[in-house]
Amino acid sequence: MAQSAPSYRHLVSVKGVCVQGHRVLLLRNERDEWELPGGKLERGEDPQACLAREVAEESGWDVRVGPLLDVWQYHIFAGADVLVLTYGCEVISLDPPVLSEEHKQIGLFAMDDVCFLRTPDGYRRSIDTWWAAQTRPVRKIARTA
Repeated sequence: MAQSAPSYRHLVSVKGVCVQGHRVLLLRNERDEWELPGGKLERGEDPQACLAREVAEESGWDVRVGPLLDVWQYHIFAGADVLVLTYGCEVISLDPPVLSEEHKQIGLFAMDDVCFLRTPDGYRRSIDTWWAAQTRPVRKIARTA
């Protein structure tokens, strides 16, 4: 009888694309990468609730969590893989973000500047997806008499 492969488990991280004034919120982590706000999904926790809590903890912002944008696997280093869920978020606050103790730096970046930052490709893809959804022109339907 063939032996089955051992099960493989991932940590799950829930991240949000938060745009305020045409600039996206990013935080610099201990690996000197700029990442989206969010964090580890706890057992039994709803992903959207997790994300709203994490964004508030990391930036002081209240957000409405919107649609799921992407799901991807991030290989950080040998033995450290994370399944990342990214959502678009509507920022409720008009205040500037506040840096928490979890990160080295916080910033709001213009979309054109994100490509120059050290950021995982999955985050860039999610930022592009949310930005495109936010700037897509609204189609007007002609009224008939």
